[in-house]
Amino acid sequence: MDRLLVLVRHGQSEWNLKNLFTGWEDPDLTEKGVDEAVAAGHILKKRGFAFDIAYTSHLIRAQRTLTLMLEGLQQTDLETVREQALNERDYGDLTGLNKDDARERWGKEQVHVWRRSYDTPPPGGESLKDTAARVLPYYITNILPDVMAGKRVIISAHGNSLRALVMVLDRMSTEEITGLNLGTGVPLIYRLNADTSVASKEVLGES
Repeated sequence: MDRLLVLVRHGQSEWNLKNLFTGWEDPDLTEKGVDEAVAAGHILKKRGFAFDIAYTSHLIRAQRTLTLMLEGLQQTDLETVREQALNERDYGDLTGLNKDDARERWGKEQVHVWRRSYDTPPPGGESLKDTAARVLPYYITNILPDVMAGKRVIISAHGNSLRALVMVLDRMSTEEITGLNLGTGVPLIYRLNADTSVASKEVLGES
């Protein structure tokens, strides 16, 4: 039994390019983001991966990344579940602001704490802890049973919703997770043991 779980952060979005806090806003991919998603599909195909079910968020940048990957995999009819619990973290009052402008307004240290700490949310928004509080129950209840039943699962989601998952899968501390940044369009390949722990992890095509 394969117990395969593949995580992919969406390709570069229009707001990534503009250095804006995005959160639950819904910009599309840039040309680079499209290229990253296409490349992810190609490298997965080249390595012989195929999937039984896909999960993604309610946001277009993750959905379009998944669509482009599935085109590369020649699996455009794959069963796909769209779930709000997998959305990016809500950045609250920071949403739509340029990150450099936010640093000028609140200070570099404060903005760093809001962005990278585990449990300090920005004003009106979610911390990584808050994000994990919706991502992990959904993973445990809906996604993990598919993996443990032998389905090959791919998730196309966001930097922070996936960081919440990686933290658990890789058994990272709240201190360690603050330093983790996931590359756009880079597949993380997990294979799980029968007790749901990680048997192996591989990062594909990271530049």
